[in-house]
Order: sequence, then structure tokens, then C-alpha cells
Amino acid sequence: MKVLLMNGSRREKGCTYTALNEVASALAENGIESEQLFIGKAVMEGRVNEIVQEAAAKMKECDGLVVGSPVYYASATGEVQMVLDRLFGVARADLSHKPAAAVVSARRGGTAAAMDNLNKYFMISEMPVVSSCYWNMVFGNTPEEVMQDAEGLRTMRLIGHNMAWLLKCIEAGKAAGVERKTEPAAKTNFIR
Repeated sequence: MKVLLMNGSRREKGCTYTALNEVASALAENGIESEQLFIGKAVMEGRVNEIVQEAAAKMKECDGLVVGSPVYYASATGEVQMVLDRLFGVARADLSHKPAAAVVSARRGGTAAAMDNLNKYFMISEMPVVSSCYWNMVFGNTPEEVMQDAEGLRTMRLIGHNMAWLLKCIEAGKAAGVERKTEPAAKTNFIR
């Protein structure tokens, strides 16, 4: 089993990277492989389609997704939102029913709004949302400060443990013949 960790920061090895590494360590402890995909610079350099295609290809092989973003203006970065807007449009079938988690990092505030922003991508795509013991966030202005956020680091590790547990439960369910149900799309137009 494998989980894609998407780093939506403009800084490749910054606070979001540090948080995602904690998730990765817990996944590894549970025998789950992970890979971190840094998307921030690619978007800034105008390579959006390239990074979306790379993420879509990786999600064909991955069993879960964790999207990390720093908080800018009480929201996830524009870069990560641009990639997710396109990714969820072109790869919805490969994302559907795969567990996902949002991870945000901030110096101070806006974390709950940013996390809500990211979780909506998962919820509209029938992806089980992986939680922790608190909101999925870390605090700090530098990676060194994030490493001092004991509660935030524990929260990140528990995301990894909970993701691993859920992936194993899904695998066990499939082996036991448990099938997931779905329904065809239905749309309601409130304007008559």
C-alpha cells in the first residue's frame, strides 16, 4: 500500500514538508509506503498541467492521499487549490473512495478555514476523510519551530496511524467480500 503526500508549499523543505514527514514516519511504522510530491514551485513556474498529470498518474497507483498546505490569507495556497481543481476534474475516478487527509501549517491563524477548504475536495469525491486527535495542523514559522509543536507533531503522526488503519480495514473488507455501493449522479436545479 502507498500514500501520496502532496506538498502545496512554495518552500520545498519548509513547515509543510516537516509536517508531512511526521505523517510519513507513522505510515512507515505501519508498513505503508509514501511519496512526497512537491507542487508549489511547479505551479509558480507555469507547469500546472505537468504537475496535475504527474499527480494523476501517481494516484492510479496510490491507495490514499494527504494534501499539505501552508496557510495564506486564511486559506490553502492558490497553488494547491489550482492543482486540486484540475486534479479532481481529470482523476476523479482514481481518487474516489481512497482515504484522504488535509494537513495545514501556519505561523498563527487561519488553519481551520484552510483545512475546511481542502477537506471539501475529498468530501465531494466520496473520499473517506482521515482525522486525528485534534485539527490536522502544526504551528511554526520555520521547520525548527514546527518541531517544537509537540501537540501538532502528535496530530500528524496520528493521521499516519489512522490512515494506515483505514487502508488496512478497506483491504480486509475487500478480502471479506464487502462491496462499496454507489448511485448514479442526480442533479437538482432550484431555478424554475
